[in-house]
Amino acid sequence: MSLRSPLVLLLALSTSAIGQTPAADPNAYLEDIHGKRALDTVAAWNTRSLAALEAKPGYADYRRRALDLLQADRQIANPDQILGDQVLNLWQDKANVRGLWRVASLASFTRGKPVWRTLIDVDALGRAEGKSWVWKGATCRSPSYDRCMVALSNGGGDAVVEREFDIPSGKFVADGFSVPIFKTRLSWAGPDALYVATDFGAASLTKSGYPRTAKLWRRGTPLGAATEIASATQDDVGINVSVFPDGDRTYPLVVRDVDFFHSKRSHVADDGRLVATPLPDDAVINTVLDGRLIATLASDWRGVPSGSVVAYSIADVLAGRAPTIERVLVPTRTQAVEQVDSSRSVLWVKMLDDVSGRLVSLTRGAGGGWTQSVAALPAASTIHLDATAGKEDVAFATVESFLSPPALYAVRPAAQPVAVDTLPARFDASTMQVDQRFATSKDGTKIPYFLVRKKGTPGSGGGPVPALVHAYGGFRNAQTPTYLVDQPYRSGPAGLFWVEEGNAFVLANIRGGGEYGPRWHQMPLRENRQKAYDDLHAVGDDLVRTGVSAKRKIAVSGRSNGGLLVGVAMEQRPDLYGAIVMGSPLLDMQRYSHLSAGASWIGEYGDPDKPADWAFISKYSPYQNLKRGVRYPAPFIYTSTEDDRVHPGHARKFAARLDAYGDPFFYYENPEGGHAAGADKIEDAKRAALVTVYLNTQLGTAPQR
Repeated sequence: MSLRSPLVLLLALSTSAIGQTPAADPNAYLEDIHGKRALDTVAAWNTRSLAALEAKPGYADYRRRALDLLQADRQIANPDQILGDQVLNLWQDKANVRGLWRVASLASFTRGKPVWRTLIDVDALGRAEGKSWVWKGATCRSPSYDRCMVALSNGGGDAVVEREFDIPSGKFVADGFSVPIFKTRLSWAGPDALYVATDFGAASLTKSGYPRTAKLWRRGTPLGAATEIASATQDDVGINVSVFPDGDRTYPLVVRDVDFFHSKRSHVADDGRLVATPLPDDAVINTVLDGRLIATLASDWRGVPSGSVVAYSIADVLAGRAPTIERVLVPTRTQAVEQVDSSRSVLWVKMLDDVSGRLVSLTRGAGGGWTQSVAALPAASTIHLDATAGKEDVAFATVESFLSPPALYAVRPAAQPVAVDTLPARFDASTMQVDQRFATSKDGTKIPYFLVRKKGTPGSGGGPVPALVHAYGGFRNAQTPTYLVDQPYRSGPAGLFWVEEGNAFVLANIRGGGEYGPRWHQMPLRENRQKAYDDLHAVGDDLVRTGVSAKRKIAVSGRSNGGLLVGVAMEQRPDLYGAIVMGSPLLDMQRYSHLSAGASWIGEYGDPDKPADWAFISKYSPYQNLKRGVRYPAPFIYTSTEDDRVHPGHARKFAARLDAYGDPFFYYENPEGGHAAGADKIEDAKRAALVTVYLNTQLGTAPQR
């Protein structure tokens, strides 16, 4: 599908700091992102930390091997989008660091022999325009799929410029649509019109810094003359008009995000009327198929349990009739719906069952019943639903596991999947093993985790070894096994190096994610946040109890919300953890709603400006709970100056407080990269090497190759 989903956009967008910093905070100056004093402090920390870590044994070898793995010439060209009979892909390798955006025919791609035509050389474009362009996707008009609005970020932040591009000619459109740099949301309203939500000037933004008004912009008129379609309040997160293609027509939907998990949605009738959807505000809108809107429920509704996929006729709603709500798929207690998309006449659902992936195709019968078929893809694997075709019933799915390299399949309903491309093994997996285990959290809940290690280590006669535990625990994001070579949010191939050298790598499926559907996410929301932290501690304690590792030989890793998680872990259990890998972290939870995109996450954490909410947030906020005289593990903190989603002030102020207390830490702030903390794989490789030598240093391990 050509549409960038509202949830992905919401996760991706950001804003500048809002509100005033408390004058009593001596580290408040570090919230001035590009302030000289702040950058001088960061530069000193960077210099000190890089000098220490890059001098460690093995650093150069780790970095070189990480880059070889991440930039391998032999890669799978995953389909980013299928537009009619065309497949789009962004290709990155040693020669194309920022990537080639290119197109091939669907027929040649399905045969596994695509003939590519380059549309945009992102590296060359950046050099020509004097920008550090990072690709951020394209929104293409249907059903012609000849024009796209291309999003480019200067340095990797979430704010982008949007420029109109013509696929047949392979050129940007002279005097075409163009939107200045901002956290813009847009979609096509027809061949010569866009729905645009962006910065329209004074009072056009919410407190979260997202667009407050959505407008219809017609070709040939200035952006300032666009006509308002709908608006949000300043207390809402933001607004957008999503457009769902369905055959030869499209269905626009105004989405007013009240908070991160609740939205008011209205269909846009042909005459411009807004007609409210009957769905509850917390339902997730997935796609449109044969005139039916498809959604996943986040709570029980009209007798249908949460986590279920439902459908209704859009025509009925627009005509003022109460639509029949169809049960498309109802998962079991061990299952969770992760992703839903549609092809020409088939609905595709990517699911988890005890954190193992499956792909289901569903077709609707004449009587309104839905029949499902499970694709015969490898079991005990992670499945990624990459793209679906609109003109035929085919889906492309990548299948991988910790020890099995990715393989791309073309899947058709009730047919044997066909392997389009399979990567060769990048390391010797025959010496390793993977187990799924369950720890018991403080309230008795069973918490699954995956354990990767060499054969013959703990449990088979060996003694305890250092362990690296990665977790996230928030925003419905499930953590699933991926090939150890390429895990950017888990510090790239650092996990591979860790296991090869005889240590244990753990992926913890703590509550707050989507591993078991909405209930798994909702259990640790707001005042119940401690449940997620208890889950992480339970996994660490289980590693000790079972002899896999030992106290203070366990490292925990997390990014973004996961950075908050490990910041809490560092303070609550310094007896258990010996190292903390803290990426792009949220740490000052008293200020988070006034920094960058923080106000949009109040639905997850609560509002620290309300005394009742601050009462429970204050119990775990890492910046406020750091204490003098405690033997904390020395953390490795990394972020990016251009992270316009989670403000770098969080990481900076936490490091400053550690410094003031005389506590050791390592700090690296990448000048580029945005929230990913790396704009390309060169930077990812550097971070993987830094993390690996840091872990070796803190946990007393050493390179064995």
